[in-house]
Amino acid sequence: MGQEKNAQKAAENEARAFAKQIKGSAQKLNLVAALIRGKPAGRALTDLRFCKRRVAGIVRKTLESAVANAENNHGLDVDALVVSQATVGRAMTLKRFRCRARGRGARVHKHFSNLTIVVQEKDT
Repeated sequence: MGQEKNAQKAAENEARAFAKQIKGSAQKLNLVAALIRGKPAGRALTDLRFCKRRVAGIVRKTLESAVANAENNHGLDVDALVVSQATVGRAMTLKRFRCRARGRGARVHKHFSNLTIVVQEKDT
């Protein structure tokens, strides 16, 4: 009588990881995500470790999570993993108020983003 099981969203040779509500705009996060798209997972982790952008640490942790999911949940070979997708999307926006001169006010938008990383095992 229960609900039917949902269909699997990933293929047999894929694993994914999500990071939600990342502080920073989607445009800035996408610059870092573009660095790792299509690269082998080991090389992408090295590039993120030496990237100077603040959000690179969060992207690196998400990629490490995707690699761990591939190894533990799907039994994939870690050395053959490639970052097939790194998708960035907008999340919520906090609207704040900053006091200005002569009794005026200015709006401040604090943007948040979501990140999805999919790693895929490539045949060598």
